[in-house]
Amino acid sequence: MSKVYVIHENDAWVEPLRAAFDRRGTPFAEWFLDEGTVDLRDEPPEGVFYNRMSASSHTRDHRFAAEYTGHVLEWLQRHGRTVVNGRRALALEISKVAQYQALAAHDIAVPDTIVAVGRRQIASAAETLGYPLIVKHNRAGKGLGVKLILSEAALKEYLADAEAIGPVDGTWLVQRYIQAPEPFITRVEFVGGKFLYAVRVDTSAGFELCPADQCQVDLAAACPAVAPSERFRIVENFRHPLVKRYERFLAANDIGIAGIEFIVDREGNAFTYDVNTNTNYNPEAEARAGLSGMQAIADYLAGRLDWVDPSPLWLSAIGAPH
Repeated sequence: MSKVYVIHENDAWVEPLRAAFDRRGTPFAEWFLDEGTVDLRDEPPEGVFYNRMSASSHTRDHRFAAEYTGHVLEWLQRHGRTVVNGRRALALEISKVAQYQALAAHDIAVPDTIVAVGRRQIASAAETLGYPLIVKHNRAGKGLGVKLILSEAALKEYLADAEAIGPVDGTWLVQRYIQAPEPFITRVEFVGGKFLYAVRVDTSAGFELCPADQCQVDLAAACPAVAPSERFRIVENFRHPLVKRYERFLAANDIGIAGIEFIVDREGNAFTYDVNTNTNYNPEAEARAGLSGMQAIADYLAGRLDWVDPSPLWLSAIGAPH
């Protein structure tokens, strides 16, 4: 029988999706891709494959999980399997440079950014861009590695920190700091390439903005004064011209499920700075609004499963890559 296959490397982030599948009785399996093999002589099983690989996988000691997923996606798409968030989505998930170029192609404004490959290149990029600025990793996830730099002295202190962990791909982004009139950003969620809802996220406690429960536990440990449940609020009757542009952007890049973040400056200009193709949702905010992103994902994937022909019996012997 055909089923939904969830590709991931973080059990905690899949728990709400498992529950959503169980509620509707959707057959599913998980492919935990950390390391392993892919026999390219085999054919994949029939089904719908949902890629949830994260840009932050290397921070959980899964250094090559994204690369492994890339190989599996090539194999699946070569055999014409139905893949939600395929190889193009993965390419954008693990590179903000790729994100910004793809967004710009759809006339979506991004912050002024200089790419610095190698720590020694950051200072000259900062001198060109001016202060204040943001230094961030090209491949990170969860807002990891984001640092607000207010002056040249502060940058020298940042660069002198031998303990600072650099980006896994050796690439920093030196970015103009967008000064918002209030400390919040907006995250717009999409399922099936269509607008689901928007969340206002309080940034007063920092830039690590992952909405999942596990991330909020980490945040509370780091800053007990912060009430994580209050950081995320779903915006009622959200309207913004970016929504339609985002939908066109997602369609052009074959992305079915994503959360896209933007910030508005004092002049009312919106700048998009992050595309999350492995999106998570805040359960407290959803409970208050009576919504469920994971249920919407489960419903969408089950609908895609209905389009897939039943697999031949001989394919049942083929499991996940191992």
